[in-house]
Amino acid sequence: MTRTGDKKKPFEPGLVPAPGALLEWRDSQHYDRWQDRPCVLCEKPTPMRSHAGEPVHKACAEDWIAANPVEARLGRFASDTQSKSTKRATHA
Repeated sequence: MTRTGDKKKPFEPGLVPAPGALLEWRDSQHYDRWQDRPCVLCEKPTPMRSHAGEPVHKACAEDWIAANPVEARLGRFASDTQSKSTKRATHA
């Protein structure tokens, strides 16, 4: 079974982390188990994908956010949205 022409649709991003903070990419759509492609930032092969489907290493995206804090606010790279079931309850 080949996946030629089979593209994943972009999915909803969450918040952009502060410069120096880590992205939370837990959704399996960030990982393409079929094909490594050149990272849009360092050009080395990666199976990782941004919310928009760009091939990018998570560490490269985090470094880009730190180096481009103004542009980063536009949401090129963002953390996953948090579902209610994954948020931790806090008790007063």
